[in-house]
Amino acid sequence: MAFFPMYMAMDRLKVLVVGGGVVASEKLQKLLEFTNNITVISTVISKQTENIIQEHVLEYKKRPYIRGDIDGYDIVIVATDTIELHKAIYEESRSSRILVNSVDNTAYCDFIFASYIKQGDLSIAFSTSGASPAFSKQLRQYFQRAIPDDAGEFLAKMKNLRSKLPKGKARMKKFEAMVAEYMKQNFK
Repeated sequence: MAFFPMYMAMDRLKVLVVGGGVVASEKLQKLLEFTNNITVISTVISKQTENIIQEHVLEYKKRPYIRGDIDGYDIVIVATDTIELHKAIYEESRSSRILVNSVDNTAYCDFIFASYIKQGDLSIAFSTSGASPAFSKQLRQYFQRAIPDDAGEFLAKMKNLRSKLPKGKARMKKFEAMVAEYMKQNFK
């Protein structure tokens, strides 16, 4: 079954990343575009992960995962090579409302990381529900080249106008015309 595409506010959620290797650092880089309320638990961390933790002042617990560590978190990312740990954390989370992502193991996932483009308020996600992350990545790269570099700036302008103009059909028509003109100029 395919994963449901959903955008959610992450700024008020607590995130736990179990693992400290290269894959964990990749997940951290993605998460940091949306939140910095992140804790990392790992006995060993890569230099890249260490740099991310220090640069963003993330909490780091240098030790193995202990049952119960997920308590108080909203989202848990398991980025280790130990499938037994992925399974154990996923099963532990079943009695709670904690969402789990088990890297490279969709059997123990409530959600997956989509390949995405982010420019300001523009976020576009691509997913194959885990069937081929390489396909999602290539598709993302294709669309990334097509999106104008100033798309985020254009959306910031639209957001500002939206807060100033009264709601209604006139505003809707104005925005439709502005977007149509932007598209005409940038997507030939």
